[in-house]
Amino acid sequence: MSSKLSYKDAGVDIDAGNSFVNDIKEDVKSTFDANVIGGIGSFAGAYALPGGYKEPVLLSATDGVGTKLKIAIESSKLDTVGIDLVAMCVNDLICNFGTPMFFLDYYATGKLVREDAVQVVRGIAKGCKEAECALIGGETAEMPGMYSQNDFDLAGFAVGIAEKSQMERVSLVKEGQVLLALPSSGIHSNGYSLVRKLFFDKLGMDYSDEFEGKPLYETLLTPTRIYVKEFKKCKDEIVALAHITGGGIVENLPRVLPQNIKAIVKKDAIKTLPVFDFIGKYVEEEEMFRTFNMGVGMVWAVEESSVDKILNETDAYVIGYLEKGEKGVELV
Repeated sequence: MSSKLSYKDAGVDIDAGNSFVNDIKEDVKSTFDANVIGGIGSFAGAYALPGGYKEPVLLSATDGVGTKLKIAIESSKLDTVGIDLVAMCVNDLICNFGTPMFFLDYYATGKLVREDAVQVVRGIAKGCKEAECALIGGETAEMPGMYSQNDFDLAGFAVGIAEKSQMERVSLVKEGQVLLALPSSGIHSNGYSLVRKLFFDKLGMDYSDEFEGKPLYETLLTPTRIYVKEFKKCKDEIVALAHITGGGIVENLPRVLPQNIKAIVKKDAIKTLPVFDFIGKYVEEEEMFRTFNMGVGMVWAVEESSVDKILNETDAYVIGYLEKGEKGVELV
């Protein structure tokens, strides 16, 4: 009997990793567009720059899914967190008027479970198709001793392209413009440490408990909405846009405001979701607006003359307006 060690003895199974790559090939290929060069398995993903730009600028964004992953892992529902991963990156890109081109993912785990990993990557591929970008690369790291066996973490990286002259939006934001909300699909991917503290530590609830007619975990794992198609459709009508993530409306909307403009947001105009109404019974309103999206996944500033057209083409609705004043958000 040999006393020599193998990588598998140390907890890393190269064969399982290779089999996993083979499992996801078709899902990855389904995201490719005409600009993808080569296939799967090279050392780097290659993507040809689209034409039609006078001064093309490359934009990049990276993000994770946060402690929402814990809920996915503990409830064994792993098919949607990949969508979250893509959404958190591409929704940032469009705020700088970048059109997503391609995406890469990093999946780190204590022990690679092929079936679980396939679910995650299929979610990433689905998110890429929703965002109309190609999944051209990824890395799967099996790191025993770094993560407990069932745990894993995700990171995503999106690259987009923009016309240089269109990127700077703040100077275009003026008093009298209207604020439109694009509804969120749920909690999205921010605030889950507070969510878990409330539902499971304070209230002692279980993942399978019924909430709004379905198991609680399904509500908590509703994937983050991707707004790329709406952006492309209405790009010429949008003055500026803000992705409402951690910090909520009050901290994200000011990122697209000049120093002399304030946003007036009407709280009673916001179409909050039942999950936020429930959380709001236990969390102060100010904390709610600083932690959660409150049912608003993105805010667009538009000219009043563009409002009707956008409302007809999307599910956006009016939540406020811009006026002169100290930069910030006033909830009324």
